[in-house]
Amino acid sequence: MHLSGSITALATPFTASGEVDLDAWHRLLRQQLDAGTQGIVVAGSTGEAATLYDSEYDGLLRIAVALVGGRIPVLAGTGQSSTSKTIEQGRRAAALGADVALVVTPPYVRPTQDGLLAHYRAIADDGALPVLLYNVPPRTGCDMLPDTVASLAPHPRIVGIKEAVSEPDRMLSLLALRDAGFSVLSGDDPTASRAMLAGADGVISVVSNVVPGTFRRLCDAARAGRQDDVHAVEARLAAINDFIAVAPNPIPVKALLSRLGLGQGLRLPLTGLDTAHVAAADATMAAIVALEHDCRAPVAA
Repeated sequence: MHLSGSITALATPFTASGEVDLDAWHRLLRQQLDAGTQGIVVAGSTGEAATLYDSEYDGLLRIAVALVGGRIPVLAGTGQSSTSKTIEQGRRAAALGADVALVVTPPYVRPTQDGLLAHYRAIADDGALPVLLYNVPPRTGCDMLPDTVASLAPHPRIVGIKEAVSEPDRMLSLLALRDAGFSVLSGDDPTASRAMLAGADGVISVVSNVVPGTFRRLCDAARAGRQDDVHAVEARLAAINDFIAVAPNPIPVKALLSRLGLGQGLRLPLTGLDTAHVAAADATMAAIVALEHDCRAPVAA
């Protein structure tokens, strides 16, 4: 298992009454496949995993696995604050056909680095699924340091890291750990191309929910070292990335998806886009339509 390229952290579409919108889910999955997306994450933080009932989690993952049909990897968000619950969720995802467990550092409990080592080793030793580490300190309250990652990387069931810390020095420290069995993926859309030009394997993206063809083009160019092509796409993505940052994820991206007919609203405690940003959302949609039109050349999954 070597994860690479453009991987989308999928949002979960809801109906106006707050139910999971399975029709929109099917359409979102098909659009990602048609655009050349190279992996998907089901029920990560962008997917509002904390608000999903077990039956909803199962249904979303079961549909994704069936629709993808083995063409690209399906990653399942399984990280919990408890090690034992994370292991249990990983077994659940494995039984439903997921390929990889995306395991965020335990939120809220703020473990030490030794605690993180013990946590991830226990999950990987259980062996239900290959494990992709996920570090996103602003959301979880703890930061998995590069030395800790270096201690975990040799484990045969740990296949890489999604790193959302955007500082170049952090990414460079992790890139030294890359090998055939350990992928380094950016978890920060605005700096993903910089990371890939430096040697990162790909990105797990929020923005690619709405511009999947563009992100496939960006990843192909960055991983091939085509800096001019990268900078041209980046220049057109800048306004979209700026809009995605106007409110906590996934509020902005779901406002855009709703304009594409892919779901309505979020689940509490998240609320919809502030009215002050509605005009910006409409302007961003115009940029998205134009960019996807220009970037969606035929690509091989």
